[in-house]
Amino acid sequence: MGFNFPFQVPIVIILGLVLFLIAFIKIDIALIIFVFSMLLSPEINIGGIPGRAVVIRFDDILLLMIFIGWLAKMSINKEIGLIRVNPINTPVLSYIVVCLLSTTIAVLQGIVNPVHSIFYILKYTEYFLVFFMVSNNIKDEKQVKKFVFYMLLVCFIVSIFALITSLKTGLRATAPFEGKEGEPNTFAGYLILMMGLALGIFIYAGSMELHLASGCFFLFLLAPFIYTFSRSGWLGFFGMYLAFIFFSKKHKKILTLGLILSIFISPFVLPGAAQKRYDATFVGRDNYYILGKKVTLDESAAARIKAWKWSLQKWVERPLLGYGVPGGGTLFDVQYARILREVGITGLFVFSWMILRLFRVTKDNFGNSEIGSFGQGLNLGFFCSLIGLLVMGIGSEIFIIIRIMEPFWFLAAIVAVLPELKNTSALAN
Repeated sequence: MGFNFPFQVPIVIILGLVLFLIAFIKIDIALIIFVFSMLLSPEINIGGIPGRAVVIRFDDILLLMIFIGWLAKMSINKEIGLIRVNPINTPVLSYIVVCLLSTTIAVLQGIVNPVHSIFYILKYTEYFLVFFMVSNNIKDEKQVKKFVFYMLLVCFIVSIFALITSLKTGLRATAPFEGKEGEPNTFAGYLILMMGLALGIFIYAGSMELHLASGCFFLFLLAPFIYTFSRSGWLGFFGMYLAFIFFSKKHKKILTLGLILSIFISPFVLPGAAQKRYDATFVGRDNYYILGKKVTLDESAAARIKAWKWSLQKWVERPLLGYGVPGGGTLFDVQYARILREVGITGLFVFSWMILRLFRVTKDNFGNSEIGSFGQGLNLGFFCSLIGLLVMGIGSEIFIIIRIMEPFWFLAAIVAVLPELKNTSALAN
């Protein structure tokens, strides 16, 4: 194990101090900078631990400095007690506690490397910091619209980059700063979240201009999403879109017609590489029997099934609290098997509680006319995107990936406080 600090680190520290001052003076500006950094910040390799490189990202430092600057401002202004309480705080904090407990026990028993574990624990905690900080700094609908606009702008920038790069190189679409091989599955999960946001705004748009803009943006995002060639992403998108058809109170016929039309025209408009990617799923040397029928899977798909089997075998050995974070391995991991392996049935229960609380908050918002049409669109988009990500989690890691979870918890914070915003009727405009 060794660490080195390249020349970029002092630069990042200086920028972090600048962000501390910005957060202390004007938290909104700092949060906008953070929105851009979520998908556009580079990684810095500072060394390694056995079997894995250790990297930090600019947004890791930025988030920490913004959080400290905000706390300092609250402390000086004697507002430290004015913390917004919402139904999601408790399960999220409980999940962090379970992760810490499970990992501490595993470290004391010599099962996991403590240095390795601390980086994952810090990353999990970082997601909650995003939720906590944003939910406590959203005051009115003007902020909501501003943050959503910049999130969609960032999505447009990275999608243009991904699409041009993919068409130029022939590689799978991925966000910038994701290494040489990229992370197309991560990008697919991020796009599910943003497409859900765009489609929700489209359904509840209060003006024709917003209706057309959000609809066109959703259609545009389909192109880079397809070029991720992420099969678990495609499955997640299908789950998200069906959720829109089922739960939306408006434009059900348009959504249903769009699904039927896409099924009929997809063989003629989808790139040949997408069809090959799908067909390759069932070509390989690994055979499995599903409902008595033999199914052949390629190496990548078979690796997911092996990850499920291996994780379940490990979980049986330590069913209550698992092996601690990161639970003995990460290659070709899948979300729910990893949770069981890391934090056992206790962690899976708390994770499920957290997800159900998110659903409960959005469900309560469905019947709240005071949040306005724009708020309803955000709420529905987040709700259906969550369903899509949960479906995608069957074959991929989702809820530990930083480029998905930072915007996810940012939006979760907005959705959680929608009913409390000032002048919420303006959200209808």
